[in-house]
Amino acid sequence: MKMKVAVVILNWNGEKFLSDFLPSVVACSQGEGVRIVVADNGSTDGSQGLVKSFPTVDWLPLEQNYGFAEGYNRALSAVDAELFVLLNSDVEVTPGWLDGLVQYMDEHPQVAACQPKIRSYHRRAYFEHAGACGGMMDEWGYPYCYGRMFDAVEEDKGQYELPTRIFWATGACLCIRSSSYQEVGGLDKDFFAHMEEIDLCWRLASRGWEVAYVPQSVVYHVGGGSLPKENPRKDYLNFRNNLLMLYKNLPKNRLWKVMMVRFLLDYMAALMFLLKGKWGSFRAVLKARCDYQRMKRMPEFVQKRSENMEKMCVTQPFGIVKRCIVWDYHVRHKRT
Repeated sequence: MKMKVAVVILNWNGEKFLSDFLPSVVACSQGEGVRIVVADNGSTDGSQGLVKSFPTVDWLPLEQNYGFAEGYNRALSAVDAELFVLLNSDVEVTPGWLDGLVQYMDEHPQVAACQPKIRSYHRRAYFEHAGACGGMMDEWGYPYCYGRMFDAVEEDKGQYELPTRIFWATGACLCIRSSSYQEVGGLDKDFFAHMEEIDLCWRLASRGWEVAYVPQSVVYHVGGGSLPKENPRKDYLNFRNNLLMLYKNLPKNRLWKVMMVRFLLDYMAALMFLLKGKWGSFRAVLKARCDYQRMKRMPEFVQKRSENMEKMCVTQPFGIVKRCIVWDYHVRHKRT
């Protein structure tokens, strides 16, 4: 019989995180029809032995490290549930966290995916950078969140206490209908990691689904567990995948204009890295631009764009806001 909810934690050498946070997931995710699965991306540490000590948690081994996107695709193809909850291994959940998400999905059939309020594990009164209170995007393709713009993170003072329609939900804790996930093709494996959940939510929105933020559910996220914030590899993936996402999803009448502006802004960002002496990040942006130009010409990416354009029924999804957050943040000094 199909389960109601599968909470799936993708793990790669995360024994320490599992030791710290899996107990809260088990304790706070009880109920009929709930299954907890740890899908393992070929770990070489003691993750398996630790998970085996939790008899109610299933261990799902994968052959190698497929990254975030393809790792989840392979794991979820082996799980039968009405709702998937993609949960990072470095997330502490709270009592009632799952009930709030599931109830909201049951009451809003037009919503394909949602996320909880995400606070910082280390600064518990503040929102967490990767997700906060739900994601939006400016007209030039820069993602931001309610509760966070670039590096400025707000304190939670009750300013985001109403369920809200958003553009994208974070992959740190993403509740999604299995039917919707499969309908749009899941996460894009070629992204490997970073931006893949925004790309997924864009495909959902362009095909008529809604995405939501549900503050009745609260979790705490450590963040930076796979790649630290200042890692040039993270800069590379963020810049490259952002460009690939825009190429895949923007309608033809907006694609050229957005890409011309991004050409200028990306090289300005590279120059700023250079002036600050961040050589690794400088090279990461240049490599990201080159690899984007190469990858967008590959037959599979041409096909992905073609399929998205063919199935698109909403050309301007909710949550793509007519503003430039680069200008707002750096020139107008706007922080919220």
